[in-house]
Amino acid sequence: MTALYTWDVFSTLDGYGSYAEGADWGGYWGKQGPELLEHRAALFDTEQRMVFGATTFRETAEIMSSGIDPNTLDEWNLRTMRMPATVISATLQDTLGWPDATIVSGNAVDIVARLKEQSDVPLRSPASLSLNGALMGAGLVDRLQVTIFPVISGRTGTSPILGSAGDFDLELLESRTLDGHTQELVYRPTPR
Repeated sequence: MTALYTWDVFSTLDGYGSYAEGADWGGYWGKQGPELLEHRAALFDTEQRMVFGATTFRETAEIMSSGIDPNTLDEWNLRTMRMPATVISATLQDTLGWPDATIVSGNAVDIVARLKEQSDVPLRSPASLSLNGALMGAGLVDRLQVTIFPVISGRTGTSPILGSAGDFDLELLESRTLDGHTQELVYRPTPR
């Protein structure tokens, strides 16, 4: 049996995964609420292996190891860093302070296919847009979990979340509204 692979990504309504530096949005585009944060923490109650591309790993590790007071981080971020992580990168040589990270170099499709066969815990990949676009194209993403924040960032948006994903049919598996305005949608993608 293969491990379930979930691509977990945040987005604006118009499909951007982040915003330009200097934009005054704040974290979560300023729309986080207690229900969202509690739900996110619960997603990391069970053991999982995190899978990162180099850019997302660098950004996440930088935040987690920047000397910031851990009491100011959201609980789900702390739980993420306690998870074992596989980082797929040809450029990174250092785990950047991540307690249980392994850097693997090579073809991402082959690496994740092997991880899915060998892992006895689910796999979860936050963001890592180009990595997960390639993995979706190879049929390795079992669940696409998109959290849509109620904003449009047409002027400041960067990183279209599905820009490298190809064409897919999506079967809706779960949906929920958090804090009365943020949507979480979980799909099973099927290549077209």
